[in-house]
Amino acid sequence: MQNWNWQQKDWPKFTFDENALKPLEHSFLTHSGSFLGILKHTSQADQNLLKIGFIGSEAYKTSEIEGEILDRESLQSSIRRNFGLATDTKKLSKKNSKLAEEGIAQMMYDLYQNFAKPLTHKQLFSWHTMLMQGQKNLKIGAYRTHTEAMQVVSGSLHNPKIHFEAPPSKRMKKEMDRFIKWFNQSKNLSALTRAALAHFHFITIHPFEDSNGRIARALTIKAISQVLTQPSLISLSHVIQDKKKSYYSALERGNKTLKIDDWMNYFSQTILAAQKYSQNCVEFLIEKTKFFDRMRDQLNQRQEKVLNRIFSEGLEGFKGGLSAENYISISKTSRATATRDLQDLVEKKALTKTGTLKKTRYFLNLKTSACTHSELDK
Repeated sequence: MQNWNWQQKDWPKFTFDENALKPLEHSFLTHSGSFLGILKHTSQADQNLLKIGFIGSEAYKTSEIEGEILDRESLQSSIRRNFGLATDTKKLSKKNSKLAEEGIAQMMYDLYQNFAKPLTHKQLFSWHTMLMQGQKNLKIGAYRTHTEAMQVVSGSLHNPKIHFEAPPSKRMKKEMDRFIKWFNQSKNLSALTRAALAHFHFITIHPFEDSNGRIARALTIKAISQVLTQPSLISLSHVIQDKKKSYYSALERGNKTLKIDDWMNYFSQTILAAQKYSQNCVEFLIEKTKFFDRMRDQLNQRQEKVLNRIFSEGLEGFKGGLSAENYISISKTSRATATRDLQDLVEKKALTKTGTLKKTRYFLNLKTSACTHSELDK
């Protein structure tokens, strides 16, 4: 019989070397200050765009981790509507307004608007109900009650590998009472420590039949936001999705022990990476604003359309660079006109050029670090 961490007598008294996390905690706080400093250089309109962009990206990526690919336009429209912002009515049609997009949008809105409120069973049930809109044959808005073991399994039916087994359903009320009490009394902990503990503890309990991962990541953001006393705009799910195997491996390495130094280090590093990525995205947004200010009244409609399309792909633009064929396809123009437009953009230092003939490629002439938040530019 597997000796899971929740079966051990000291559960859930996790242990780890707090001193080992201090440099990471210091780095997080330092960069949090830098992030706020950068935000001061953006207009209120850009800050609103930034907030919606990050929330949309987090909503999209946290669902993607679970294998659910959402409609980006419908998701963005749902988020904007929840925040009371103008939306494209075409994107709000019944055809595009899907339950999955609306559900995650509602949850993210509640998370960011009510981050400071104490955690309750009611809030968790509400989040679960939002995420499970339209689902059938599942217990929605309540903790699981089924008698079968809640397991994470891979392999064939004849030779399954059990990666993890959560506490039995009959313990959910007791486990969640204890978790919520700890969460609400742990605001004195540093941000990374609290976030990593909250995420790991909740995932181990696995209280719902589905959506435990998405809710755990939401709790991570809530935990950080409460420590910082303001909504945290970090691209946590983007970083996790980018290296999803590492995320699941770290969880698996910790599920048979209460000594979780490995997990605490891994998840703290993940949050730092998400914070850095988010800062790059803000810098990219500032560079975009400066770029179009510099190019004001110098672009024709074709050039402006193509440049906006490149920005929508992030700093790196099209993978491998923009080609003449890309330009023709986006602008719906002739090859001769595309050649003149592109040469003009190079001369104006809007684009840089590499290669020759068919291998010629064009890149945005910016200085910021890489960022691929296409949601920021929609």
